[in-house]
Amino acid sequence: MIENRATLERSPDHALALDCLERAIAAAAPEAAIRSAVSVTDETLSIADTEYDLTAYRDVFVVGGGKAASGVVAALESILGDHVTDGLVVTKHPTDGDRVRCVTGDHPLPSERNVRATTDLLELVAAADAETLVLPVVTGGTSALLTAPAGDLSLTELRETTALLLDSGAPIHEINAVRKHLSEVKGGRLARAAAPATVATLVLSDVVGNDLSAIGSGPTVPDETTYGDALAVLEWYDVTPPDAVASHLAAGDAGRRSETPTTAALSAERVRTHLVGDNALALDAARDVAREAGYTPLVVTSRLRGEAREAGTTLLAVAEEIAATGDPIEPPAVVLAGGECTVSITGEGGTGGPNQELALSAGIELTGETIVAAVDSDGEDGSSAVAGALVDGETVTDRAAAREALAANDAGRFLSETDATIRTGPTGTNVNDIVVLVVPDRA
Repeated sequence: MIENRATLERSPDHALALDCLERAIAAAAPEAAIRSAVSVTDETLSIADTEYDLTAYRDVFVVGGGKAASGVVAALESILGDHVTDGLVVTKHPTDGDRVRCVTGDHPLPSERNVRATTDLLELVAAADAETLVLPVVTGGTSALLTAPAGDLSLTELRETTALLLDSGAPIHEINAVRKHLSEVKGGRLARAAAPATVATLVLSDVVGNDLSAIGSGPTVPDETTYGDALAVLEWYDVTPPDAVASHLAAGDAGRRSETPTTAALSAERVRTHLVGDNALALDAARDVAREAGYTPLVVTSRLRGEAREAGTTLLAVAEEIAATGDPIEPPAVVLAGGECTVSITGEGGTGGPNQELALSAGIELTGETIVAAVDSDGEDGSSAVAGALVDGETVTDRAAAREALAANDAGRFLSETDATIRTGPTGTNVNDIVVLVVPDRA
């Protein structure tokens, strides 16, 4: 899976860090997650603990999007077979489905082809009736890939607002509170458009804490945020959107536009959401690798968030305590964490992403034998073409240059020049970031 593994695998401990990453990503593969949660027996579709009588439906539509959508489609088509009558998903790296169209879209900023594909998807959903079972697929990246500007808003205005929010350092649930109120598909609006069909959503989470309303901006999940909340996010993070966006949100806050549907508006019997995979699933797999290798594993959290460079030094401090005192666990040990850190753009904007900033900030402080590796599970750290980076005590020899790169948000360049970046290519899944710290035996 790791394309440049031969370069990075400089010792057994380096190999262990890479093994943990690879097993974690594989465990979160959409095909594996779907098959563990979805099955069909005697014309009954089971999703987790919920059953759907397939004889009650004339049509079964698979719709949705995200970076892992193609893998989910492949698994669903294999399980459901001829029960699937139509479908369309928008994804960054599509593969052909037998009955479901996988359409190419762009991420992280929406594009014209995202809009065209989402328009086609909404037309398909509009054809659903009481004898239709709609299976929305929501995976990381859905917020950008499913794009339907609300009211008179233009794609250009959505792109500018999205870019400003992504650069602001705002957490994803606050970014999505804004995006929901600028869209005809987000914030439960897809489920409302599918009425009176039965809706059973399959979610592969890329959001810390698995807030279903935030994952992919919750296209089929009731939304409790308001236009006022969206305006508050823009004010708090000092984001000045295009005038049309500000006017749209102000009109909604004044009651001149309809709000996103709340829990009361979406029947719990008609609309259900099923979480089939998340970051904890990936960390569990990495923990097994560490234990099999004879190392003591410690999962610190699957809810890591905040500034990436600060998370890097904090996690390193845990590893340093283990190495120095054996507290809270004795070395050899593997410290694991997952979640989604953010990067506030303060420099001119170089190359890299949250995982590379996390790794470089740890690398600047590294003095012992600890190894730190961090990747985005989708294989693309931020908007870069690498998954993340692996650093050890020899990676940063010029700390002044490393600090300058970090200050300029140019960690990717520095790490690339030291052969520390991790390349996987698109992995087909997306369950946030995975961080592995290997603490060798003190002997």
